[in-house]
Amino acid sequence: MKIGCLQFAPRVGEVADNIARADAVLSRAKPEDVAGLDLLVLPEMAFSGYNFKSLQHILPYLEPTAGGVSGRWARDAARRYGCAVAVGYPEMAGQSGSDPECYNSLVVVKPDGDVVAHYRKSFLYYTDATWAREGQGFYGGTLDNHQVAMGICMDIKFMAPWNAYEFAFHILGVRADLVILSTAWQVLDERTAFLSKPELPDMGTISYWVRRLEPVVSAGRSEETIVVFANRCGVEEEVTYAGSSTVLGIKDGVVSVYGCLGRGTEELLIVDTDKPPFGTFVKSGEEEPADEEPGVPVPVPDPGPRGGAIQ
Repeated sequence: MKIGCLQFAPRVGEVADNIARADAVLSRAKPEDVAGLDLLVLPEMAFSGYNFKSLQHILPYLEPTAGGVSGRWARDAARRYGCAVAVGYPEMAGQSGSDPECYNSLVVVKPDGDVVAHYRKSFLYYTDATWAREGQGFYGGTLDNHQVAMGICMDIKFMAPWNAYEFAFHILGVRADLVILSTAWQVLDERTAFLSKPELPDMGTISYWVRRLEPVVSAGRSEETIVVFANRCGVEEEVTYAGSSTVLGIKDGVVSVYGCLGRGTEELLIVDTDKPPFGTFVKSGEEEPADEEPGVPVPVPDPGPRGGAIQ
């Protein structure tokens, strides 16, 4: 399967400029690299930006279900590249009484323009909890010949004990061989130091993602599970994003790395999972982080040293 992750740095509310930034990244790709793409994944809330403060702040940028600027862009890109396209966007689903019914959503469209999957984020971060409602459970379905699980950013871990592994057990439950995660993953590191080496992936972030998939790794399934993390990069006011978009393969208890990007680069990651991975992820031996206090939405801490390595 040939997969693309479009990593770039959108800014809050600058929709036209954000689309132009995404298009510019795609335009730099070699035609032979994008030829034969099966799937292109964009970050969470790719064209609106993420760090909105309230419902009133985001209201001008909400889009009708699969029918706004993000859906139109996805249809155009799907047609142009002949592949499925997944893009995150802020959804206005309708009205519930006097209040708008809003979700942090992900839409997947095919080259013929059909919406083949639509998902609403289940575990909200405190930022999108200011305007969005929770979705009604994780996505499980099919895409071409693949059984798919799909989530958005903090779906992989939020207000639960560390060992609840809700999303990872969902992957196993639907027997997914393809996992799509569209993210706007942040870091708590000091910004200047973190961004001083933009070309390097953040191994602390990738390590955290891998550890949240531990039940999938431990299951030791002989059929490979491909996991796509399409993250954004850049900054929005006080927030620094981790970049480091990554495509993993999990098989027989081993986590392989098909490709990853730097923490600060605006780039199109393209991998072909029919070819050998370039490395294997080896986790460090740090202790698991303590559980967060139940019911208190706090940023997820870095699990110890910025650990993990690719060999």
